[in-house]
Amino acid sequence: MLTVYVYRSCATCRKAIARLKARRIAFTEVPIREQPPTAAELRRVLAAVGGDIRRLFNVSGQDYRVLGMAQQLPGLDEKAAIALLTANGNLCKRPIIVGPSVAVVGFKTDEWDAAGL
Repeated sequence: MLTVYVYRSCATCRKAIARLKARRIAFTEVPIREQPPTAAELRRVLAAVGGDIRRLFNVSGQDYRVLGMAQQLPGLDEKAAIALLTANGNLCKRPIIVGPSVAVVGFKTDEWDAAGL
């Protein structure tokens, strides 16, 4: 079963959920702000995006700007970046999908197609 981390007010998340439902893909929906992905899940997604830690961050989010993440991120190691993401779901790019054989962040149709979603 897939776990899909979403923010209900996010139009992209709603599109992602609609796609999963239309394709009859079973999933559990988790509110990303209240229950961010675990460090293990984020490491899986990070590996899936080729180690580009920036891809895990919601770079257009208010928390990202308020915390000055654009300046901080280049100097953060993976452990520190993942600790920030697990502590603050608002910093996470969304949606994040993890399952037994899939780890995807964001809603890019080509990546979703490649992942069988």
